[in-house]
Amino acid sequence: MKHLEEKTLSSEQIFKGRFLKVERDQVQAPDGKIYTREYILHPGAAMMIPLLPNGKVVMVHQYRHAPRQVFLEFPAGKRDHNEDSLLTAKRELKEETGYEAKEWKFLTTIHPVIGYSNEHIDLYLAKDLTLTKQTLDHGEFLEVVELTPAELMQKVAAGQVSDVKTQIGAFWLDKIIRGEWNY
Repeated sequence: MKHLEEKTLSSEQIFKGRFLKVERDQVQAPDGKIYTREYILHPGAAMMIPLLPNGKVVMVHQYRHAPRQVFLEFPAGKRDHNEDSLLTAKRELKEETGYEAKEWKFLTTIHPVIGYSNEHIDLYLAKDLTLTKQTLDHGEFLEVVELTPAELMQKVAAGQVSDVKTQIGAFWLDKIIRGEWNY
């Protein structure tokens, strides 16, 4: 698919925040013309699907400022500098929910906003959970909830779960529980 790739001619950072950076590139497209591309650099993240022994999943309600809305999500968080994504997953699960898992299974990597960011999120199934103590980051406010997978899928179908990573995780979980995918 090399014939579809663009050649970067120049790149400049036009914004640097606490963890996001915005870049502007001049690129030469396959048609030979020069175009400008602006995009966000993101350090990557991990999301967990925490499955309890009783078959329920652990989720969080969290307010997200950009859309100014509380979302129902699987626990997730951004990678620290040079951090392995499984370590991110383990750290974020404990911080956000207070649970630790003994069994971890990598499921897939998703790219949720390919039109304007290089963000990628590694999805994990977390099992054999033990409740310890929630250790939220400063300024982080979450409500932990437990749902059956059927309740989660009903919320997805009703449009009550619009977070893309959580929707994708819900569909993965549904396939796994139905035995259609072996994980």
